[in-house]
Amino acid sequence: MGEQEHEHLVRWCREFAADVEEAVTVDAASWADTRFAEKRYTFWETPDSTPVSMAGVNLAVAGMVRADPVYTPSHLRGRGYAGAVTVEVSRAALAAGAEEVVLYTNAANPTSNALYQPIGYVRVTDWAAYDFAQAVPEAGD
Repeated sequence: MGEQEHEHLVRWCREFAADVEEAVTVDAASWADTRFAEKRYTFWETPDSTPVSMAGVNLAVAGMVRADPVYTPSHLRGRGYAGAVTVEVSRAALAAGAEEVVLYTNAANPTSNALYQPIGYVRVTDWAAYDFAQAVPEAGD
């Protein structure tokens, strides 16, 4: 991947993180320390080679590959690009020997949920993250 493609990837991962309200800094300096660095990415491009969507996948673990992130800039949404790139990375993972391809989506996002079911993904469960930070007593307490 060339420098221009890498800059594009970093920018789209930063935009994705902002869209899903993920508290992470994604820039060239922090890239290696983010969860985004450990993935392989596919850009979906128009016939003139303009990237319009992307999807990342983790390396297979116990026969399972996770597709994440799937991102299309807001001004390009609604044209089927995210569905196309998701189909492609899923197909490629299965062709490479993955037994399962999974992805996470926001259960409250009807657009992404409507996208993934017709291409073969099945809703399995809901989950939530909780942070049970322990309060540190102040001096004198």
